[in-house]
Amino acid sequence: MSLNRREGIIAASALILGAGGMAFGLTAFGGGQMNDRIVRDAIMAHPEMLPEAMAALQQREMTKLVNQNRARIETPFGGAWEGNPKGDVTLVQFFDYACGYCRASLPDIDRLLATDKDLKIVYREMPILGEPSNAAARASLSVAQQRANYAAFHRALYAAGRPTADTIAAAAVTAGMTGKRGDMTAVDQEVASNLELQRQLQLTGTPSWIVGDTVLNGAVGYDALVAAIKAARAKAG
Repeated sequence: MSLNRREGIIAASALILGAGGMAFGLTAFGGGQMNDRIVRDAIMAHPEMLPEAMAALQQREMTKLVNQNRARIETPFGGAWEGNPKGDVTLVQFFDYACGYCRASLPDIDRLLATDKDLKIVYREMPILGEPSNAAARASLSVAQQRANYAAFHRALYAAGRPTADTIAAAAVTAGMTGKRGDMTAVDQEVASNLELQRQLQLTGTPSWIVGDTVLNGAVGYDALVAAIKAARAKAG
């Protein structure tokens, strides 16, 4: 049995058997084939618990990763945020301007901003859908870096549909950015950092959301976001 598989089985059995199982699991880790068989028998006796146990293990590991990277996740790049700057909960969206699901999620964000005055929303560019996505992300981050009207750019570009050179330029005009460019080295570093976070946090696509210890993948909808925000607020309080 490989080490990783054995560790997973022991961790799952510990979760199934409770505190006593944890001590047993640590003993089993050094106990050879006999104890491997005991662990297997314990899991086979409670198969209905295994998915729940593995989900709990995965959530524990994800919580650890989020906490290790929380400053990188929740600190906006320049002006790439909306809401209450001192909000008690921060909702982070990883998005791509070429993603139709991201565009469809904008009304949910606007509703959250209108109904939750203690919420801060941070936008993280995750251009994964080709060169138009990357061009849009670089322009957006240039706006954010110079503390221009990020919200105006963000909404104008979404309203135009899939990004093109013309729609990006028009959105920049809307944000008051005609002829202005920021530090593109810093912009490119931000994109690279976000893509590295995507890998570390195993974000499966766009949009992805992080609030508190919770990671949500996909256009999950307003109600799911409200529930996650409520859970984060309750845990923090």
